[in-house]
Amino acid sequence: MDKKIKSLGKLKGKVLLFGGVYSNLQALEALICISENLDIPPENCICTGDIIGYCAQPEETLQLFHSWGAHSILGNVEIQLRSGAQDCGCEFRKGSRCDDFSQQWYPYAQSKLSQQSYTYLNTLPDHIEFTYAGKRVMVVHGSWFEVADYIFKSTPWETKKASLTATQSDVIVAGHCGIPFQHEVEGQLWLNPGVIGMPPNDGTPLVWYALLDDTDDTFSYTQNTFAYDHIRTHRLMKEAPLPPEYARTILTGIWDNTEILPPVETGLQGFGIRL
Repeated sequence: MDKKIKSLGKLKGKVLLFGGVYSNLQALEALICISENLDIPPENCICTGDIIGYCAQPEETLQLFHSWGAHSILGNVEIQLRSGAQDCGCEFRKGSRCDDFSQQWYPYAQSKLSQQSYTYLNTLPDHIEFTYAGKRVMVVHGSWFEVADYIFKSTPWETKKASLTATQSDVIVAGHCGIPFQHEVEGQLWLNPGVIGMPPNDGTPLVWYALLDDTDDTFSYTQNTFAYDHIRTHRLMKEAPLPPEYARTILTGIWDNTEILPPVETGLQGFGIRL
């Protein structure tokens, strides 16, 4: 099937990048406040997908995102939801803990979304492209080739290079894996801004986003954390028919398991993010 690519043309000024809202309304509200305090307009805010996910307010989160006017591509969750699929498409190993948990949160999200929300999901592209400070940027969810590819800092550069080459891009902005990182080789960059809906297994409840800056017409970026009302998010998850293990992660910043992680990232559990 042909990919739907949305071109934003040439962007100027600060650009806010983030992923994985995961139905976390409180985190999205806090991020919108950050964008407003930084005078970043919604058209310069870009999500790498999975607006819907593990937390308790999928409908409210999607409606707020839509009304905000930021850009997003399709994550695997949105693709599955709009097609009426019975699983989240995360490629979890059958019978794993993550697979078992997905059989709780995915039907919950599916049941909460309105027809208006499903209509909005049908407007989202597979990818977004734009130029920024002289560099061509492509936004993907997992990789250019597979929406559910798990690409981590420890993933070989050759794997990342394949997407950069296929898209003729200088920069890939990606999501899906849940952990922020950057990997730069010979002027090409793979940038995962992190997700805002769940902490990245680092032992704190803080969540992550990235900022692009074109001051002096040069391409630069920073990756940043922020706090939000995670206590309310935790409480709402506990009150809903959702995995209590995910609600606990909202508080502790530690994932219930490391099934999807390579050995390097598994060994960093609870030790913070080192960019």
